[in-house]
Amino acid sequence: MTLQIVRIPPPLPWHVRRYRQARQSCSEQLAHMRRRWYLYLPVFAIWALAYVRLFLDPTPRLPIVFNWTPSLPYRVAYRVTCTQSAPPTLHRGDYILFAFAGDAQQLYPGLRGQPFFKMVRGLPGDTVTVQDRRVLINGEAVGHAKSQTFDHRALDPIQPTVIPPGSYYVQGSSPDSFDSRYRSSGLVRAEQVIGLVRPLF
Repeated sequence: MTLQIVRIPPPLPWHVRRYRQARQSCSEQLAHMRRRWYLYLPVFAIWALAYVRLFLDPTPRLPIVFNWTPSLPYRVAYRVTCTQSAPPTLHRGDYILFAFAGDAQQLYPGLRGQPFFKMVRGLPGDTVTVQDRRVLINGEAVGHAKSQTFDHRALDPIQPTVIPPGSYYVQGSSPDSFDSRYRSSGLVRAEQVIGLVRPLF
């Protein structure tokens, strides 16, 4: 009778086990994607189009506008296209779509040229004043400027000014709306306006 010694290997470190499990899970996921490619193709196509729209060409092409932010209570609106040669005549209370061009694009590069959907609250010649972060137009309070963003970046209120020709003060109805209340957003120039918007619901 011979005695046989069996050596039991030491257990693998936890990080090696986790790596092997993750690698196996990734391999299984890739195999599933190859078998069911027709399910994943639309997802990747939408993802690619979203990146193109965000960084290459944010101009909306359809007349229907979808609002995903709480800045205004409307989720769907109809856009009336205008041309740069004949900018629309805007009135107080009009809803507009405009291409963002404020200073915040230095902190958030993805904002550059993005379409914003806001209401016109101030017209050329109106006086904008600020009292304890409360913004007033011609002496009437229109909103309060918050001190910071959701990611804790400082927000400065708009500088007191008289709105120059060809510029507009725009604002959303939500206290969290990022609009002309803030210096980093500022007034909207006529050439930024993409079109008038008619809220549907």
